Amino acid sequence: MIQLEDHQIYAVEKMHNGCILKGGTGSGKTLTSLVYIFEKVLKGETPIYPGHTYHKPTIDIPIYVITTPRKRDDLDWIKEASYVPLKLTKVDSWNNIKKYEFIKDAFFIFDETKVVRYGAWTKSFLKITKNNKWVLLSATPADTWIEFMPVFIANGYYRNKTEFEREHVVWCRFTKYPKVDRYLNVAKLIRLRDEVLVRMYFQRNTIPHHIDILCDYDEISYDILVKDRWDIYQNKPIRDASQLCYLLRKLINSDLSRYSALDCILQKHSKVIIFYNYDYELDLLRNYCKTNNIIYSEWNGHKHEEIPNTDSWIYLCQYMAAQEAWNCVLTNCIVFYSQTYSYKSLTQASGRIDRINTPFIDLYYYHLISDSNIDLSIRRALDKKENFNENRYLKSLF
Repeated sequence: MIQLEDHQIYAVEKMHNGCILKGGTGSGKTLTSLVYIFEKVLKGETPIYPGHTYHKPTIDIPIYVITTPRKRDDLDWIKEASYVPLKLTKVDSWNNIKKYEFIKDAFFIFDETKVVRYGAWTKSFLKITKNNKWVLLSATPADTWIEFMPVFIANGYYRNKTEFEREHVVWCRFTKYPKVDRYLNVAKLIRLRDEVLVRMYFQRNTIPHHIDILCDYDEISYDILVKDRWDIYQNKPIRDASQLCYLLRKLINSDLSRYSALDCILQKHSKVIIFYNYDYELDLLRNYCKTNNIIYSEWNGHKHEEIPNTDSWIYLCQYMAAQEAWNCVLTNCIVFYSQTYSYKSLTQASGRIDRINTPFIDLYYYHLISDSNIDLSIRRALDKKENFNENRYLKSLF
């Protein structure tokens, strides 16, 4: 029998229509939201909830879940719902959200929020929330006030995007693209945020250990890239700032000293998840595994393989493909072979092994990093819980 933890019980009591359930990775948001629907929306009782026995719901409405393709395909929501027990009408991915714009009088769970910008998914989200009850689940719901805007509109606090921006947003006047200069009436925004946000507070039993491993890089080639703006790989001028940053990172991340770093890590850990950014890194990591006769599998834009069922393995994960919506309790070790630009990506990736049901207390996160200017700048941004900005970085150099 599965029972809710104290922080989940607290969240069920605080949840309401139109709320954001905010819980860190591994906090149990899925099960919490399902119990909320069964107990508070459908008016049933489930033995998962302490002190309750099973009583069928007295209200019957369709339940839809909009989640990531991985969670849909792996039937994660169906498995969790069987514990409650709750029958879900449909589980689908954000890619197909437009198909549900005309559903009425149902309940929607929006999992792993994708509505922080005013794009096509947000417009579909607003059409759905206008005619249905709903909750939204997220470990990192928003970084700025304008990212809360879709949820504020869905709750009826503002009629539309124009009204929100007119009341709260001052735009920069001298930029080529829309950029917020400052926000107005922030006290109201704080009040509205606190109304919609249900935070899951829980004490993790795990102890994270973040360990930096310093790796080498070719300083002479690095200077050629920066000072001469010369592509040392294709022997031609570098076309723009984005390509310069890409080439700097390629030079750093391809250094074979990272193989030595992996050798040291694998002496301590037999099962290792490795996160990387680019295909050239994947080629290097494949070569490392083959050379050392290490069993490995991959999750990226090319392949989606399961973790090997062996006593030792490496699981090669590309940030964008594998940073969220899965978990692993078979290991306590993640290696960040290269740095991500996104603090949210780093947080999500780290959470893959930090779960409520992990058997490990100590979790090890190894960050392979050089003392190059760009690597240190990326690290400073992430330490501040910010995203790394290429253009801002290059302006600081010249």
